[in-house]
Amino acid sequence: MERGQLLSLSAVELGAAVRAGETTAVEAMEAVLGQIEESESIYHCYVTIDREAALEKAAQVQKKIEAGELTGPLAGVPVAVKDNLCTEGLLTTCASRILENFVPTYSAEAVRNLEKAGAVLVGKTNMDEFAMGSTTETSFYGETKNPCNPEHVPGGSSGGSAAAVAAGECFFALGSDTGGSIRQPASYCGVVGMKPTYGTVSRYGLVAYGSSLDQIGPLTKTVEDCAVVLEAIASHDPKDSTSIAREDTDFSGALVNDVKGMRFGIPRDYFGEGLDPEVRQAVLRAAELLKGQGAIVDEFDLSLVEYAIPTYYTIAAAEASSNLERFDGIKYGYRAQDAQGLHQMYKKTRSQGFGPEVKRRIMLGSFVLSSGYYDAYYLKALKVKAMIKKAFDRAFEKYDCILGPVAPTTAPKLGESLSDPMKMYLGDIYTISVNLAGLPGISVPCGKDSKGLPVGLQLIGDCFQEKKLIRAAYTYEQSSKGGKE
Repeated sequence: MERGQLLSLSAVELGAAVRAGETTAVEAMEAVLGQIEESESIYHCYVTIDREAALEKAAQVQKKIEAGELTGPLAGVPVAVKDNLCTEGLLTTCASRILENFVPTYSAEAVRNLEKAGAVLVGKTNMDEFAMGSTTETSFYGETKNPCNPEHVPGGSSGGSAAAVAAGECFFALGSDTGGSIRQPASYCGVVGMKPTYGTVSRYGLVAYGSSLDQIGPLTKTVEDCAVVLEAIASHDPKDSTSIAREDTDFSGALVNDVKGMRFGIPRDYFGEGLDPEVRQAVLRAAELLKGQGAIVDEFDLSLVEYAIPTYYTIAAAEASSNLERFDGIKYGYRAQDAQGLHQMYKKTRSQGFGPEVKRRIMLGSFVLSSGYYDAYYLKALKVKAMIKKAFDRAFEKYDCILGPVAPTTAPKLGESLSDPMKMYLGDIYTISVNLAGLPGISVPCGKDSKGLPVGLQLIGDCFQEKKLIRAAYTYEQSSKGGKE
């Protein structure tokens, strides 16, 4: 099979072709590496690629497929992994100087699950430093560019993963989502991205940003790929105290092209000021298409939407300031060399090792947790978080899915967001409530704006209702041919 033909396949189609003997895991990996050689200098999707190890692993997997030991849908399929997921023996930097030399001695549980499924690791994708950002511009290793238009950002913080899928530099990728970091780059790059219910995928081996919000999920070409990958990575893990034992993880069974009788709620709060008219039009057109397939679509008031951003940034920054105190130059990672004494070494290591956005969030988090401010900010944020969850509970008494945009605009130009952090934070308005309430959400391409930049449709479900989301997203995708009608 020729490279172009190979790269046009979805992950599931490639897996089927490898099992049928039409191509091999090695050929698939060579096709991906060839594409990386061609386009990586433009897009900069990866931080680390281990070419020899990838080809060697592909050859081992191919032997197991031929021996009948690996029969799953992802066997032999090249995958990229966000650089905040530990990979044994392979650099894991979180796109930060402070971890520039960190090589883990173990792999994240989600990565291990993919290896068990026979997927082959290509390398580690670029991201916003410690997942703090919405554009993949805060990376110590330089920005990633959007394959749909290299003058624009790919979104973040899983921008490298989304861009790698969009650019054909892997067949699917893993990202992590703390406040929209899978769904927003998926929307900007025109791919599918899913944040599962909190606890569905083990966080063991994920370098923590906001522990009560983080969740690992897939970035893929199609909804079918998304369901199959989620099925592979979802598992109960005793090493993660927040991991949930679920019996209903046969997500590929939800790939049904039928939404008759399904109820979709459109929050009026999501369609007010600040939403780009072209994004609004594309999302409402998607709602009409689902209506045409027999779905019931209503508008409703979700409430508390304006409190989501201050609540999220208070809680996430507080957790980040606690999680990032371990990076001190003592145990692993970067250490400042010109320090006199222990305290100066801490100060210099952290000053030199962290970028400005990470420092901003550490300081904000330390402030809201400090004596005298804890009750005024952090405790209040936790109370509002509980209220946001109740607002969603009320909505899901009536609706199967909530439908809305992923982001207020399509991908901004490079450099636009960094000059105005507040504007960057406001870009998360439609995604962060999902993390605060621990809900699943999916982004599906639903057209393009007049500049040719992709628009994402966001579907949100109740806890553990990924199957409803997959069914609705799959029906939409099949009906619209991925928004290219």
